[in-house]
Amino acid sequence: MKLPVIDNAYLPPLQAFEEKILKNHAAIENWFRGQWRVHKPPFYGSVDIRNAGYKMASIDMNLFPGGFNNLNPHFIPIAAVAAQDAVQRACASAKSVLIVPENHTRNTFYLQNVYALADILRSAGYEVRLGSLNPEVTEPTEFQTALGDTILLEPLQRSGNRVSLADGFSPCVVLLNNDLSAGIPEILKGVEQTVLPPLHGGWTTRRKTAHFAAYDRVAEDFAKLIGIDVWHINPYFEQIGGLDFQEREGEDALAEAVERMLAKIQAKYDEKGITDKPFVIVKADAGTYGMGVMSVKSADDVRGLNRKNRNKMAKVKEGLEVTEVIVQEGIYTYETLDGAVAEPVVYMMDRFVIGGFYRVHEGRGTDENLNAGGMVFVPLSQSIPTGNGDDTPDSPESCKRVFEQWDSLGMPRSQDCGSVHIDNESNRLYVYGVMARLSLLAAAVELETAAP
Repeated sequence: MKLPVIDNAYLPPLQAFEEKILKNHAAIENWFRGQWRVHKPPFYGSVDIRNAGYKMASIDMNLFPGGFNNLNPHFIPIAAVAAQDAVQRACASAKSVLIVPENHTRNTFYLQNVYALADILRSAGYEVRLGSLNPEVTEPTEFQTALGDTILLEPLQRSGNRVSLADGFSPCVVLLNNDLSAGIPEILKGVEQTVLPPLHGGWTTRRKTAHFAAYDRVAEDFAKLIGIDVWHINPYFEQIGGLDFQEREGEDALAEAVERMLAKIQAKYDEKGITDKPFVIVKADAGTYGMGVMSVKSADDVRGLNRKNRNKMAKVKEGLEVTEVIVQEGIYTYETLDGAVAEPVVYMMDRFVIGGFYRVHEGRGTDENLNAGGMVFVPLSQSIPTGNGDDTPDSPESCKRVFEQWDSLGMPRSQDCGSVHIDNESNRLYVYGVMARLSLLAAAVELETAAP
């Protein structure tokens, strides 16, 4: 796969930013190592990144990633090593993992994701089974995925302080691939097993503004480390609550927030000599799947929304009403793949980058949400180079396992144990890995702060 191209007008600032990151590579990796000694990373996560050339930043961090089927399958051995470390961190004696997926069994592409996730964990040497919360799954039932593979869903049961399957399968690690948008199920409350991500990481209680508040602190420290204006890696945001889109409640407060945000962005554009027109993304403060999102360039855009747009913003996954939104600085994406707008999505397990893909949308513009119907996914054809810090398995044994498996697949190395070589083609991918790990670190801080 060729890398997307970026508009020539925005290439110079991007190259300058890449050079700044690369020159500080050793300091960056050392900084991450220090951060992971203090903060426990989430089990896994995916990060959406926007690249405007003059600004590159995470715009969303998913703690329950659902696109493992979109990763390059050649890198399963790399992901498997990361999975070993992630599971061992959760339970050193673990021999098996119980995955609790989403309930939407009719979404065969989601089921393909579950199949791919289970495959990674099995490749890591664990027995993996799937425990379903879906009340329609009353006995072990096979489902076919989008690519014709088969998965077996079994009813999740509760016995004392543990969850299990009917035959007593009850491992010490319960892995959620269910973002809890519908609430925390009673069956999962108070179990003695390690549930990952933790229950307070689900959308029942999690808020995007809490994540970006943590990201503010992480980005500030990182910007000081490499000597840049933090704005180049951090979008402005604020939270607005008390909304009812159907009844138009809170509309004026939202419009005023949009107006403030646009003025703030414009002031920064003027300072930096940027001629783009500022825009703002308004999205539900809780939820995923690209629902409850709109791009606006004027406060008038959120006043007097028509019925269609009010309905679009009023509810998200599981029919949950939107009463709070994040008003976030919009970042243009000036990368294109075969003429279509593209944005990178980076996947991680524990503190390790394991791959990613480009989300590409022919029908969307550079200032629009690409996580929408009509999008396609283009897997990265090479691994994201990350050095020899804690973003890759850090022990000599782990590193050796990674590259033995890599060599067995006949894949070229972009790094070696104890050293790193970043060629020109890898520069941008390395930078993406850094941006994603900043968001992962912010998620770690966020979960610590929100822990009950």
